[in-house]
Amino acid sequence: MLTKEYRICMPLTVEEYRIGQLYMISKHSHEQSEKGEGVEVLVNEPVDDPQLGNGQLTEKRIHLSSRLPSWIRGMIPRFFYITEKAWNFYPYTKTEYTCSFLPRFSVSVESRYEDDAGITDNCLNLPAEILLEREVDHIDIAQDCLPVHKYKESEDCTKYKSAKTGRGPLGPQWKEITHPIMCSYKVVIVRFEVWGFQTRVEAFVHSCIRDILLLGHKQAFTWLDEWHGMSLEELREYEKNIQAQTNQKVLSDGYCTGNAEAAPPESTSVIDLSNSSASRLPAAEKPKP
Repeated sequence: MLTKEYRICMPLTVEEYRIGQLYMISKHSHEQSEKGEGVEVLVNEPVDDPQLGNGQLTEKRIHLSSRLPSWIRGMIPRFFYITEKAWNFYPYTKTEYTCSFLPRFSVSVESRYEDDAGITDNCLNLPAEILLEREVDHIDIAQDCLPVHKYKESEDCTKYKSAKTGRGPLGPQWKEITHPIMCSYKVVIVRFEVWGFQTRVEAFVHSCIRDILLLGHKQAFTWLDEWHGMSLEELREYEKNIQAQTNQKVLSDGYCTGNAEAAPPESTSVIDLSNSSASRLPAAEKPKP
């Protein structure tokens, strides 16, 4: 088990981030989905929790066979998917990823959003044993670099300036001088309990997750003028329309069975690992045929 807490600051309020995150997820999922691959929504329904109150439960399949590195594709079936279950009690969310083909593999993500600059030491109230293992990783949407093939100048936070809000571009010390500012705290636990591969695979998955979080949060900010000022009702209508288009692309091969009217997933789920900065293990660590 490898545990990391990612802290991603944004030049937004927590309430703004709620809209921006959902908008980014919908648009990003649509851009990344293609024939037979992407996010297929199975369940999208209200849920009540005695402590957290009213929320939303979603379950979906993430089809991504061709998005995996070649050394993984050689070991899995052609039609490969990961199951995602998410409980959204904003500003707290929990997401779990599992794979029936790899029963000893799982990823758990707990998130909480606060109006601060990433300075809360134990935002998710982790127990002492998890705190001892936790590694804190501060992701900087302005200064951290994506893999070259993922870079777009229009999504460069050091160059983008919002016409609606005047925010940006973000300089080297932007977190010290920017208002408003909020932080997305994400505790990610990766488990791959297979002897001989555990350490390498868990580190590989975390590297991929970091790239995904960095890209998604860069997009949420640089798309600010597209979503800023939207109400939650307007956002839900946008989600419904874009998800119908996305599902049409994903279900075009006919082997998926999801609900084309469902809302998009809570997290950035369309995962492309084939060209990630972590897509290749060191030569000595690749699985032998």
